[in-house]
Amino acid sequence: MALNGYRFHCRLATAIVIALSLLLLVGCGGLGGSATSAPAAAVSLAKGNLSFGAVAIGSSATMADSISNNTSASVTVNSITGVSSGFQVTGVTLPLVLAAGQAASFNVKFQAAAAGDPSVTISFEDQNAQTLASLSASAEAAAAATLSLNPSAIAFGSVAVGSSQNNTVTLSNSGGSDLSMNQATLSGASFAMNNLALPITLHPGDTTSATLTFAPTGIGAFSGSVTFTTTSDGANGTTVLDLSGTGIAGSGGTLSASPASLSFGQVVVGSSSSLNGSLTASGAAITVTSASFNNSEFALSGISLPANLPAGQSASFTVTFTPQSSGSTSASLSFSSTASNSPASQSMTATGTAPVQHTVDLDWSASADAVGYNIYRGTVSGGPYTMINSSLDSTTAYTDSTVVSGQTYYYVVTAVDGNSSESGYSNPAQAVIPSP
Repeated sequence: MALNGYRFHCRLATAIVIALSLLLLVGCGGLGGSATSAPAAAVSLAKGNLSFGAVAIGSSATMADSISNNTSASVTVNSITGVSSGFQVTGVTLPLVLAAGQAASFNVKFQAAAAGDPSVTISFEDQNAQTLASLSASAEAAAAATLSLNPSAIAFGSVAVGSSQNNTVTLSNSGGSDLSMNQATLSGASFAMNNLALPITLHPGDTTSATLTFAPTGIGAFSGSVTFTTTSDGANGTTVLDLSGTGIAGSGGTLSASPASLSFGQVVVGSSSSLNGSLTASGAAITVTSASFNNSEFALSGISLPANLPAGQSASFTVTFTPQSSGSTSASLSFSSTASNSPASQSMTATGTAPVQHTVDLDWSASADAVGYNIYRGTVSGGPYTMINSSLDSTTAYTDSTVVSGQTYYYVVTAVDGNSSESGYSNPAQAVIPSP
Protein backbone atom coordinates (compact mmCIF):
# COMPACT_ATOMS: atom_id res chain seq x y z
CA MET A 1 0.00 0.00 0.00
CA ALA A 2 1.46 3.37 -0.94
CA LEU A 3 1.37 6.62 1.03
CA ASN A 4 -0.32 9.26 -1.10
CA GLY A 5 1.80 12.02 0.40
CA TYR A 6 1.57 14.66 3.11
CA ARG A 7 1.54 18.42 3.32
CA PHE A 8 1.80 21.12 5.98
CA HIS A 9 -0.28 24.24 6.57
CA CYS A 10 -1.06 26.61 9.51
CA ARG A 11 -3.87 25.77 11.93
CA LEU A 12 -3.79 27.57 15.27
CA ALA A 13 -0.08 27.57 16.17
CA THR A 14 1.00 24.68 13.93
CA ALA A 15 -0.95 22.14 11.86
CA ILE A 16 0.41 19.17 9.96
CA VAL A 17 -1.54 17.59 7.10
CA ILE A 18 -0.92 13.97 6.09
CA ALA A 19 -2.55 11.92 3.34
CA LEU A 20 -2.94 8.14 3.76
CA SER A 21 -4.17 5.28 1.56
CA LEU A 22 -6.23 2.33 2.87
CA LEU A 23 -6.45 -1.45 2.52
CA LEU A 24 -9.54 -3.30 1.23
CA LEU A 25 -12.26 -4.69 3.50
CA VAL A 26 -13.71 -8.08 4.38
CA GLY A 27 -17.27 -8.81 5.56
CA CYS A 28 -18.84 -10.18 8.72
CA GLY A 29 -22.33 -11.03 10.02
CA GLY A 30 -24.59 -10.00 12.97
CA LEU A 31 -26.79 -11.45 15.67
CA GLY A 32 -30.50 -11.22 16.49
CA GLY A 33 -32.85 -12.28 19.31
CA SER A 34 -36.10 -11.71 21.17
CA ALA A 35 -37.29 -11.51 24.79
CA THR A 36 -40.50 -12.13 26.68
CA SER A 37 -41.70 -10.52 29.90
CA ALA A 38 -41.86 -12.48 33.19
CA PRO A 39 -45.23 -13.10 34.88
CA ALA A 40 -46.19 -10.97 37.89
CA ALA A 41 -45.01 -12.26 41.30
CA ALA A 42 -47.58 -13.83 43.63
CA VAL A 43 -46.29 -11.60 46.45
CA SER A 44 -44.59 -8.33 45.49
CA LEU A 45 -43.09 -5.18 46.97
CA ALA A 46 -44.05 -1.68 45.84
CA LYS A 47 -40.40 -0.62 45.61
CA GLY A 48 -38.14 -3.56 46.35
CA ASN A 49 -35.01 -1.43 46.19
CA LEU A 50 -34.32 1.23 48.84
CA SER A 51 -31.31 3.54 48.57
CA PHE A 52 -30.77 5.72 51.64
CA GLY A 53 -27.83 7.69 50.20
CA ALA A 54 -25.48 9.42 52.65
CA VAL A 55 -26.42 9.26 56.33
CA ALA A 56 -24.15 10.87 58.92
CA ILE A 57 -22.73 8.58 61.59
CA GLY A 58 -24.93 8.81 64.67
CA SER A 59 -28.00 9.71 62.60
CA SER A 60 -30.75 7.59 61.07
CA ALA A 61 -33.04 7.61 58.04
CA THR A 62 -36.34 5.84 57.34
CA MET A 63 -37.96 4.81 54.05
CA ALA A 64 -41.42 3.32 53.44
CA ASP A 65 -42.44 0.34 51.31
CA SER A 66 -45.40 -2.09 51.13
CA ILE A 67 -45.94 -5.80 50.48
CA SER A 68 -48.90 -7.03 48.37
CA ASN A 69 -50.64 -10.41 48.02
CA ASN A 70 -51.48 -10.76 44.32
CA THR A 71 -53.08 -14.22 44.63
CA SER A 72 -56.68 -15.35 45.20
CA ALA A 73 -55.86 -16.97 48.56
CA SER A 74 -54.46 -15.61 51.83
CA VAL A 75 -50.69 -15.52 52.44
CA THR A 76 -48.93 -15.47 55.82
CA VAL A 77 -45.55 -13.78 56.44
CA ASN A 78 -44.02 -15.63 59.39
CA SER A 79 -40.50 -14.20 59.44
CA ILE A 80 -38.29 -11.44 58.06
CA THR A 81 -34.61 -12.32 57.49
CA GLY A 82 -31.47 -10.53 56.32
CA VAL A 83 -31.92 -7.57 58.68
CA SER A 84 -28.39 -6.50 59.71
CA SER A 85 -25.71 -3.79 59.29
CA GLY A 86 -27.82 -1.10 60.93
CA PHE A 87 -31.05 -1.86 59.02
CA GLN A 88 -34.32 -2.81 60.69
CA VAL A 89 -37.94 -3.32 59.59
CA THR A 90 -40.67 -1.53 61.59
CA GLY A 91 -44.41 -1.03 61.34
CA VAL A 92 -45.28 -4.70 60.83
CA THR A 93 -46.31 -7.38 63.38
CA LEU A 94 -45.60 -11.04 62.68
CA PRO A 95 -47.19 -13.29 61.73
CA LEU A 96 -48.68 -10.99 59.06
CA VAL A 97 -51.73 -12.46 57.28
CA LEU A 98 -52.46 -10.91 53.89
CA ALA A 99 -55.87 -11.70 52.44
CA ALA A 100 -56.25 -12.12 48.68
CA GLY A 101 -55.38 -8.78 47.02
CA GLN A 102 -54.41 -7.16 50.35
CA ALA A 103 -51.32 -4.96 50.90
CA ALA A 104 -49.56 -3.89 54.10
CA SER A 105 -47.18 -0.97 54.63
CA PHE A 106 -43.92 -1.13 56.56
CA ASN A 107 -40.79 0.98 57.14
CA VAL A 108 -37.09 0.24 56.79
CA LYS A 109 -34.82 2.24 59.12
CA PHE A 110 -31.06 2.68 58.73
CA GLN A 111 -28.97 3.71 61.75
CA ALA A 112 -25.44 4.83 60.73
CA ALA A 113 -22.94 3.56 63.30
CA ALA A 114 -19.60 3.38 61.45
CA ALA A 115 -18.20 4.65 58.16
CA GLY A 116 -18.88 2.40 55.19
CA ASP A 117 -21.37 1.46 52.46
CA PRO A 118 -23.55 -1.33 53.93
CA SER A 119 -26.18 -3.16 51.91
CA VAL A 120 -28.56 -6.00 52.76
CA THR A 121 -31.18 -8.21 51.16
CA ILE A 122 -34.29 -8.45 53.35
CA SER A 123 -36.55 -11.45 52.73
CA PHE A 124 -40.18 -12.00 53.75
CA GLU A 125 -40.73 -15.72 54.39
CA ASP A 126 -43.73 -18.01 54.96
CA GLN A 127 -44.15 -20.72 57.61
CA ASN A 128 -42.00 -23.09 55.54
CA ALA A 129 -39.10 -20.59 55.40
CA GLN A 130 -39.82 -20.07 51.70
CA THR A 131 -39.12 -16.56 50.39
CA LEU A 132 -42.27 -14.71 49.37
CA ALA A 133 -40.54 -11.44 48.34
CA SER A 134 -37.14 -9.74 48.82
CA LEU A 135 -35.94 -6.16 48.86
CA SER A 136 -32.47 -4.66 48.58
CA ALA A 137 -31.44 -1.80 50.86
CA SER A 138 -28.20 0.20 50.67
CA ALA A 139 -26.78 3.26 52.38
CA GLU A 140 -23.61 5.29 52.81
CA ALA A 141 -22.59 5.86 56.42
CA ALA A 142 -20.58 9.07 56.34
CA ALA A 143 -18.61 10.82 59.04
CA ALA A 144 -20.47 13.68 60.68
CA ALA A 145 -19.64 17.17 59.50
CA THR A 146 -16.45 18.44 61.15
CA LEU A 147 -14.91 21.91 60.95
CA SER A 148 -11.13 21.61 60.45
CA LEU A 149 -8.71 24.53 60.81
CA ASN A 150 -5.37 24.90 59.03
CA PRO A 151 -3.34 25.95 60.87
CA SER A 152 -4.97 24.85 64.13
CA ALA A 153 -3.44 27.87 65.92
CA ILE A 154 -1.69 31.05 64.74
CA ALA A 155 1.46 32.40 66.40
CA PHE A 156 2.34 35.80 64.90
CA GLY A 157 5.74 36.01 66.61
CA SER A 158 7.30 39.42 67.27
CA VAL A 159 5.72 42.44 65.61
CA ALA A 160 6.82 46.03 66.17
CA VAL A 161 4.36 48.37 67.87
CA GLY A 162 2.75 50.52 65.20
CA SER A 163 3.00 47.82 62.51
CA SER A 164 0.92 44.74 61.77
CA GLN A 165 1.15 41.22 60.43
CA ASN A 166 -1.44 39.09 58.59
CA ASN A 167 -2.00 35.34 58.57
CA THR A 168 -4.64 33.21 56.84
CA VAL A 169 -6.61 30.30 58.29
CA THR A 170 -8.33 27.78 56.03
CA LEU A 171 -11.61 26.34 57.28
CA SER A 172 -12.87 23.08 55.74
CA ASN A 173 -15.70 20.59 56.20
CA SER A 174 -13.95 17.23 56.56
CA GLY A 175 -17.16 15.29 57.30
CA GLY A 176 -19.85 13.69 55.19
CA SER A 177 -22.77 16.13 55.60
CA ASP A 178 -23.39 19.86 55.24
CA LEU A 179 -21.97 22.21 57.86
CA SER A 180 -23.43 25.67 58.53
CA MET A 181 -21.13 28.26 60.08
CA ASN A 182 -23.27 30.91 61.74
CA GLN A 183 -20.94 32.97 63.91
CA ALA A 184 -17.25 33.71 64.55
CA THR A 185 -16.47 35.42 67.86
CA LEU A 186 -13.08 37.14 68.19
CA SER A 187 -11.48 37.82 71.57
CA GLY A 188 -8.18 39.42 72.55
CA ALA A 189 -6.83 42.96 72.17
CA SER A 190 -4.72 43.81 69.10
CA PHE A 191 -6.27 41.03 66.95
CA ALA A 192 -8.68 41.48 64.05
CA MET A 193 -10.37 39.21 61.51
CA ASN A 194 -11.80 39.90 58.05
CA ASN A 195 -12.58 38.30 54.67
CA LEU A 196 -15.09 35.85 56.19
CA ALA A 197 -18.73 36.42 55.22
CA LEU A 198 -21.22 34.70 57.55
CA PRO A 199 -23.46 32.75 57.62
CA ILE A 200 -21.99 30.22 55.19
CA THR A 201 -22.74 26.57 54.39
CA LEU A 202 -19.84 24.22 53.67
CA HIS A 203 -20.70 21.05 51.76
CA PRO A 204 -18.51 17.97 52.38
CA GLY A 205 -14.98 18.83 51.20
CA ASP A 206 -15.69 22.58 50.81
CA THR A 207 -13.24 25.17 52.16
CA THR A 208 -13.23 28.87 52.92
CA SER A 209 -10.68 31.17 54.56
CA ALA A 210 -10.32 34.14 56.89
CA THR A 211 -7.55 36.69 57.38
CA LEU A 212 -6.28 37.32 60.94
CA THR A 213 -4.30 40.46 61.76
CA PHE A 214 -2.07 41.20 64.76
CA ALA A 215 -1.32 44.90 65.36
CA PRO A 216 0.18 45.20 68.87
CA THR A 217 -0.84 48.27 70.80
CA GLY A 218 2.03 47.94 73.23
CA ILE A 219 5.12 45.96 74.20
CA GLY A 220 4.58 42.45 75.60
CA ALA A 221 2.76 39.19 74.94
CA PHE A 222 -0.79 39.13 73.57
CA SER A 223 -3.21 36.23 73.27
CA GLY A 224 -6.67 35.79 71.83
CA SER A 225 -8.94 33.38 70.00
CA VAL A 226 -11.69 32.99 67.44
CA THR A 227 -14.63 30.74 68.31
CA PHE A 228 -16.47 29.40 65.26
CA THR A 229 -20.07 28.30 65.93
CA THR A 230 -21.44 25.65 63.57
CA THR A 231 -24.59 23.57 63.02
CA SER A 232 -24.83 20.15 61.34
CA ASP A 233 -27.68 17.62 61.32
CA GLY A 234 -29.46 19.78 63.91
CA ALA A 235 -26.55 19.71 66.38
CA ASN A 236 -24.53 22.79 67.39
CA GLY A 237 -20.77 22.81 67.85
CA THR A 238 -17.84 25.16 68.43
CA THR A 239 -14.26 25.13 67.15
CA VAL A 240 -11.59 27.44 68.62
CA LEU A 241 -8.59 29.00 66.86
CA ASP A 242 -5.97 30.22 69.36
CA LEU A 243 -4.00 33.39 68.57
CA SER A 244 -0.75 34.69 70.06
CA GLY A 245 1.82 37.37 69.36
CA THR A 246 4.38 39.65 70.99
CA GLY A 247 4.63 43.41 70.63
CA ILE A 248 8.16 44.77 70.50
CA ALA A 249 9.63 48.27 70.27
CA GLY A 250 10.37 49.55 66.80
CA SER A 251 14.04 49.94 65.97
CA GLY A 252 13.73 53.45 64.64
CA GLY A 253 15.34 52.34 61.41
CA THR A 254 13.66 51.97 58.02
CA LEU A 255 13.37 49.03 55.62
CA SER A 256 13.17 49.40 51.84
CA ALA A 257 12.50 46.87 49.09
CA SER A 258 14.31 47.25 45.78
CA PRO A 259 13.26 47.56 43.04
CA ALA A 260 9.98 49.17 44.01
CA SER A 261 8.19 47.16 41.31
CA LEU A 262 8.83 43.88 39.47
CA SER A 263 7.50 43.36 35.93
CA PHE A 264 7.40 39.73 34.77
CA GLY A 265 5.97 40.41 31.31
CA GLN A 266 4.25 37.50 29.56
CA VAL A 267 4.55 33.99 31.04
CA VAL A 268 2.90 30.87 29.59
CA VAL A 269 0.25 29.31 31.84
CA GLY A 270 1.74 26.33 33.69
CA SER A 271 5.33 27.60 33.48
CA SER A 272 7.19 29.99 35.81
CA SER A 273 9.34 33.09 35.70
CA SER A 274 11.54 34.44 38.52
CA LEU A 275 12.94 37.90 39.33
CA ASN A 276 15.25 39.01 42.13
CA GLY A 277 14.87 41.79 44.67
CA SER A 278 16.56 42.96 47.87
CA LEU A 279 15.79 44.43 51.28
CA THR A 280 17.97 47.15 52.83
CA ALA A 281 18.06 48.36 56.44
CA SER A 282 18.78 52.04 57.06
CA GLY A 283 19.39 54.01 60.27
CA ALA A 284 19.43 51.03 62.66
CA ALA A 285 19.47 47.23 62.73
CA ILE A 286 16.14 45.74 61.66
CA THR A 287 14.54 42.31 62.08
CA VAL A 288 12.35 41.24 59.15
CA THR A 289 9.75 39.03 60.82
CA SER A 290 7.49 37.84 57.99
CA ALA A 291 6.36 38.34 54.40
CA SER A 292 3.03 37.88 52.65
CA PHE A 293 1.48 38.15 49.17
CA ASN A 294 -2.08 39.08 48.25
CA ASN A 295 -1.96 36.89 45.12
CA SER A 296 -1.37 33.12 45.20
CA GLU A 297 0.23 33.08 41.72
CA PHE A 298 3.38 34.62 43.24
CA ALA A 299 5.80 32.95 45.66
CA LEU A 300 8.78 34.15 47.70
CA SER A 301 12.06 32.24 48.11
CA GLY A 302 15.74 32.83 48.75
CA ILE A 303 15.34 34.44 52.17
CA SER A 304 14.85 32.83 55.59
CA LEU A 305 12.62 34.70 58.03
CA PRO A 306 12.98 36.08 60.57
CA ALA A 307 16.09 37.79 59.19
CA ASN A 308 18.32 40.26 61.05
CA LEU A 309 19.74 43.11 58.96
CA PRO A 310 22.44 45.40 60.44
CA ALA A 311 22.17 49.07 59.48
CA GLY A 312 23.32 49.57 55.91
CA GLN A 313 23.14 45.85 55.05
CA SER A 314 20.95 44.16 52.42
CA ALA A 315 19.42 40.72 51.90
CA SER A 316 18.37 39.34 48.51
CA PHE A 317 15.22 37.36 47.69
CA THR A 318 13.48 35.84 44.68
CA VAL A 319 9.87 36.20 43.53
CA THR A 320 8.45 33.53 41.20
CA PHE A 321 5.33 34.02 39.06
CA THR A 322 3.42 30.89 38.01
CA PRO A 323 0.23 31.88 36.13
CA GLN A 324 -2.81 29.65 36.57
CA SER A 325 -4.88 31.36 33.87
CA SER A 326 -4.51 33.79 30.99
CA GLY A 327 -4.73 37.54 31.57
CA SER A 328 -3.04 40.44 33.31
CA THR A 329 -2.55 40.34 37.06
CA SER A 330 -0.81 42.25 39.82
CA ALA A 331 0.32 41.65 43.38
CA SER A 332 1.82 43.27 46.42
CA LEU A 333 4.52 41.72 48.61
CA SER A 334 4.60 43.03 52.19
CA PHE A 335 7.53 42.61 54.60
CA SER A 336 6.70 43.06 58.32
CA SER A 337 9.63 44.12 60.48
CA THR A 338 10.80 46.09 63.49
CA ALA A 339 11.36 49.13 61.24
CA SER A 340 9.43 52.31 61.93
CA ASN A 341 7.96 52.19 58.40
CA SER A 342 6.78 48.56 58.63
CA PRO A 343 5.45 46.98 56.54
CA ALA A 344 7.70 47.65 53.54
CA SER A 345 6.10 46.65 50.26
CA GLN A 346 6.95 45.83 46.67
CA SER A 347 4.47 45.73 43.77
CA MET A 348 4.55 43.45 40.75
CA THR A 349 2.75 43.01 37.45
CA ALA A 350 2.56 40.06 35.06
CA THR A 351 0.49 38.54 32.27
CA GLY A 352 -0.40 34.88 31.87
CA THR A 353 -0.63 33.69 28.28
CA ALA A 354 -2.20 30.53 26.87
CA PRO A 355 0.25 27.78 25.85
CA VAL A 356 0.90 27.18 22.15
CA GLN A 357 -1.54 24.59 20.79
CA HIS A 358 -0.37 22.41 17.89
CA THR A 359 -2.62 20.24 15.76
CA VAL A 360 -2.11 17.58 13.10
CA ASP A 361 -4.53 17.50 10.14
CA LEU A 362 -4.88 14.13 8.39
CA ASP A 363 -6.58 13.34 5.09
CA TRP A 364 -6.67 10.22 2.93
CA SER A 365 -8.20 8.78 -0.22
CA ALA A 366 -11.64 7.17 0.07
CA SER A 367 -11.82 3.37 0.12
CA ALA A 368 -14.47 1.50 -1.90
CA ASP A 369 -17.44 0.24 0.18
CA ALA A 370 -16.20 2.11 3.29
CA VAL A 371 -18.84 3.67 5.54
CA GLY A 372 -16.27 5.17 7.88
CA TYR A 373 -12.70 5.19 9.09
CA ASN A 374 -10.72 4.70 12.33
CA ILE A 375 -7.59 6.72 13.01
CA TYR A 376 -4.70 5.27 15.03
CA ARG A 377 -1.61 6.96 16.52
CA GLY A 378 1.68 5.73 17.96
CA THR A 379 5.07 7.11 18.93
CA VAL A 380 7.06 4.39 17.17
CA SER A 381 6.90 3.50 13.47
CA GLY A 382 5.21 0.12 13.15
CA GLY A 383 3.26 0.53 16.39
CA PRO A 384 1.84 -0.22 18.77
CA TYR A 385 -0.97 2.14 17.71
CA THR A 386 -3.93 3.44 19.72
CA MET A 387 -7.24 4.55 18.17
CA ILE A 388 -7.78 8.28 18.78
CA ASN A 389 -11.22 8.86 17.25
CA SER A 390 -14.12 8.36 19.70
CA SER A 391 -16.57 7.29 16.98
CA LEU A 392 -16.37 6.14 13.37
CA ASP A 393 -15.23 9.01 11.11
CA SER A 394 -17.47 9.22 8.05
CA THR A 395 -15.19 11.71 6.26
CA THR A 396 -11.71 11.29 4.81
CA ALA A 397 -10.11 13.84 7.13
CA TYR A 398 -9.33 14.11 10.84
CA THR A 399 -7.72 16.74 13.10
CA ASP A 400 -5.65 15.56 16.07
CA SER A 401 -5.56 18.38 18.62
CA THR A 402 -4.10 16.33 21.50
CA VAL A 403 -0.47 16.39 20.39
CA VAL A 404 2.41 17.47 22.62
CA SER A 405 5.13 19.92 21.63
CA GLY A 406 8.43 18.29 20.65
CA GLN A 407 6.90 14.82 20.18
CA THR A 408 7.03 12.67 17.01
CA TYR A 409 3.90 10.71 16.06
CA TYR A 410 3.07 8.00 13.50
CA TYR A 411 -0.47 7.71 12.10
CA VAL A 412 -2.32 4.90 10.31
CA VAL A 413 -5.95 4.65 9.16
CA THR A 414 -8.33 1.71 8.67
CA ALA A 415 -11.59 1.55 6.71
CA VAL A 416 -14.82 -0.02 8.01
CA ASP A 417 -17.61 -1.33 5.72
CA GLY A 418 -21.35 -1.71 6.26
CA ASN A 419 -20.87 -5.09 7.96
CA SER A 420 -18.54 -3.50 10.57
CA SER A 421 -15.54 -5.26 9.03
CA GLU A 422 -12.30 -3.31 9.47
CA SER A 423 -9.39 -3.26 7.04
CA GLY A 424 -5.74 -3.58 7.94
CA TYR A 425 -3.63 -0.51 8.69
CA SER A 426 -2.66 1.91 5.96
CA ASN A 427 1.03 2.66 5.55
CA PRO A 428 2.19 4.97 8.38
CA ALA A 429 2.76 8.71 8.07
CA GLN A 430 5.05 10.69 10.37
CA ALA A 431 4.33 14.04 12.04
CA VAL A 432 7.02 15.94 13.99
CA ILE A 433 5.48 18.47 16.39
CA PRO A 434 7.45 21.73 16.81
CA SER A 435 8.67 22.82 20.24
CA PRO A 436 7.11 24.81 21.76
